[in-house]
Amino acid sequence: MPGIAVVAVGGNSLIKDSAHQSIPHQYMAVVETARHIADMVQAGWEVVVTHGNGPQVGFILLRSELARGKVHPVPLDVCGADTQGAIGYHLQQALRNVFLERGMTKSAITLVTQTVVDPQDPAFQNPSKPIGPFMSEEEAHRREREEGWAVVEDAGRGWRRVVASPRPREIVELDAINTMIGSGFLVIAVGGGGIPVVPNSDGALEGVAAVIDKDLASSLLAQQLKADLFVISTAVEKVCLRFGTPEQEELSQLTAAQARRYLEEGHFKAGSMKPKVEAVLAYLEANGNKALITNPENLKRALEGETGTHFSV
Repeated sequence: MPGIAVVAVGGNSLIKDSAHQSIPHQYMAVVETARHIADMVQAGWEVVVTHGNGPQVGFILLRSELARGKVHPVPLDVCGADTQGAIGYHLQQALRNVFLERGMTKSAITLVTQTVVDPQDPAFQNPSKPIGPFMSEEEAHRREREEGWAVVEDAGRGWRRVVASPRPREIVELDAINTMIGSGFLVIAVGGGGIPVVPNSDGALEGVAAVIDKDLASSLLAQQLKADLFVISTAVEKVCLRFGTPEQEELSQLTAAQARRYLEEGHFKAGSMKPKVEAVLAYLEANGNKALITNPENLKRALEGETGTHFSV
């Protein structure tokens, strides 16, 4: 029987392309995703939804730059909180409307979520995640001197700020998520990987300028909830070997050992499928049950075993 499923919604489910980035366009995309999630609920799953927020954080940072000197800047951890609320609102509303349309009594609720990271994580010594708008080299080095930013030249397109991407260690609001699941809510949590926080010397939490990988944080949530299923919803129907080449091979079933071997052989690229497969393996190796990677429009068919890439121990 279905149990708890953590569904990580990819950025492609929120912003289709560069011509459809406005808030109304984002909401329309969310409505499509809500219909696929409602299918899972109707099939009996208790669903917890997580989501990406990279483009939305970028928009906030760009607005801050354009308004520089007129209003206060928005710290990166607060950008994460802002986007969790805004995207959660869209998901909440879209899900409620779909449930109403189908005569379902389910309710959705968003929880702004903090994720603990280790302040000694090596990622803090090697910032690698580009964020925010492009700058000239002169401006980048000025911000480096005056504001302590780490900056890099980004593939010939200009200079950008880079921040750490530490591994998630703990979901702060885990007990609240469990309580809401037990009360019958569909929970939307850990948006954008969660707001990265570190404990100070007194144990109190403080936000840090970092970006947590959404799929790794979703995997951690699935592990801590002891979820029966971990789903990563992304841009492709199946995981592939030699993706984008004439020798491309779609994969329907993978054991953890097979996935680990393909990962070590370099079949999955950083910034694309690699972190997703790593997230699935972390879940399975922590006594997870089964995992699935597919695109939103094929989620229902994948759950019925007709498509998608299915992972098992």
